[in-house]
Amino acid sequence: MGGSLLKQKEAIEMKKYLIITEPTETGYSAYSPDVPGCVATGATEDEVSKNMLEALEFHFEGMREDGEEIPEPKAHAHYLEPAI
Repeated sequence: MGGSLLKQKEAIEMKKYLIITEPTETGYSAYSPDVPGCVATGATEDEVSKNMLEALEFHFEGMREDGEEIPEPKAHAHYLEPAI
């Protein structure tokens, strides 16, 4: 039974995906470099984050139903300060 619990924990392992959020003329938009085609919008940053989480979950659900592999999160971000 212990092995079964371990498999269940592995199956629900949470992964973190980088989300890029950008201001627009009407609010915010978001996308993940690791999940092409998955985007969201919202009037506020909180709303776009909530909508993007729902979009990712819906996107992954469709991928699973289609037998596609869920992409591994690989992207990361950092800031650079060029001399201007």
